[in-house]
Amino acid sequence: MTIKRELDSSEALRLLAGVSLGRVVFTRHALPQIRPVNHVVDGGDIVIRTHEGAALTSHTGQADGSGVVVAYEADLIDPDTHLGWSVVVTGYAHLVTDPGELARYRAMLRPWVEQTMDYAVRIRPDLVTGVLLTAADA
Repeated sequence: MTIKRELDSSEALRLLAGVSLGRVVFTRHALPQIRPVNHVVDGGDIVIRTHEGAALTSHTGQADGSGVVVAYEADLIDPDTHLGWSVVVTGYAHLVTDPGELARYRAMLRPWVEQTMDYAVRIRPDLVTGVLLTAADA
């Protein structure tokens, strides 16, 4: 039997910082889009690298001051036992425009794909939720 425990936001962000792969969810032409990306957690914000032709780059670059609403999900669940955790962050995404910050994120976050990734997107969490799935006898 599996027990599901809700995580508080600080524990959820700590777990999120311990993995490098997640999924960013945003809308494009009023339809949901999901992209697998690698990330870093920096000061409680999630940062991903993007490229010039990416829909998220264009979307965040055209956004007003409040940014673009996105969700970010990452998890670490064992495929055999089905135990682990899942975290979802909902917040506003902004294109990083400060040259110093952009250079810092380029050094911190190496894209997994062989493609020029000259842009970075910062997600500022408004809502952080997560669940921990443990064995009942643990």
